Amino acid sequence: MARTVFHASIEGAQHGAKTLEELVIFAKESGAAGVGPSNYHIEKGDGFMSAAEIKAVFDKHGMKLDGISCHCPFWVHTTAWTGSKTIRPFLPKSVWEKSPEEIEAWCEKYILDFLELMAELNSKIIPMFWGISHGFEMATGYPFGFFSGPEYDLIKEGNERFAEKTAKIRAKANELGIYLCHEIHPNSAALCADDFNELVKACDGDKCLGVTADPSHCWEGEDFETRFRKVGDRIYSVAVKNFFVRPGINLRSMTGDWRKRAMQFCDIPSGDMNMMRFTELMIDLGYVERYCSIMGTETAPLVTEAESAYRDLDATSANAIQYAAEHLVFPIAEGSFEDGMGSDD
Repeated sequence: MARTVFHASIEGAQHGAKTLEELVIFAKESGAAGVGPSNYHIEKGDGFMSAAEIKAVFDKHGMKLDGISCHCPFWVHTTAWTGSKTIRPFLPKSVWEKSPEEIEAWCEKYILDFLELMAELNSKIIPMFWGISHGFEMATGYPFGFFSGPEYDLIKEGNERFAEKTAKIRAKANELGIYLCHEIHPNSAALCADDFNELVKACDGDKCLGVTADPSHCWEGEDFETRFRKVGDRIYSVAVKNFFVRPGINLRSMTGDWRKRAMQFCDIPSGDMNMMRFTELMIDLGYVERYCSIMGTETAPLVTEAESAYRDLDATSANAIQYAAEHLVFPIAEGSFEDGMGSDD
């Protein structure tokens, strides 16, 4: 009998206005089988909800817990050293008023506590992204005025900084059997597959360094097939998200108005990416086997993450869940289509 290897899920980061239970209810009513809330959904007072409290919400509604993302604290942790104001939206004012060193230490403790909770939940795959470990000059991807020069090498310094600043977090992740899955992403520690592989090399091949495969960030020349084949054996997390690029508009325009940007996140069906080919690639690269082995599940989540500058957030997300459930969760081939050809004699 044909079997499916995926189930439809949703990333909760964009739905921070909802409580954890409200997010789970919304996902279930939209047709999802699982939910991947963000770290903000499980905060309580100065810490986190207990593992029992979190499990109770999912058990009550019969939903799968598909990991808990923690993008913002990780990004701030590896960006604080720059002194950039862009970390402020993700922190309480009492924290962002502190020195860069104090902010980094605060984030490190937050992350270590978060990892302990994830281990208690047996949620060992963490979608996240590392921050600007190499500096904003490097993050632009444009070498002016040069990435190395008289008595400096920003690439070498950045690799060393990344390894040093993430050492304690990586050690804890390895101790707990957790995989930290970087979403290769503009303005992060790795903008492309080659950048990510350099981070792994700088950390002596640390096995906890994983990848969240998100095709919606392949909009500056590196297509998703090229990107994810280069890091295929480190993909433990998948985000289903789409985009389109408007012709004739500079991709790096400094406008803060999303509606005026060349690259637009959009609903899953109408974007530039062929999401079926992406889903097939994830099967080919072994994502399903890795996820199910680590998490002890029978299916792996396709975590929809739909954003739009024009369409209501809930409507966009509900449509994404339904699209994944109806089109990307399919019975997989158990053999070659050629097996049925020819005579039975």
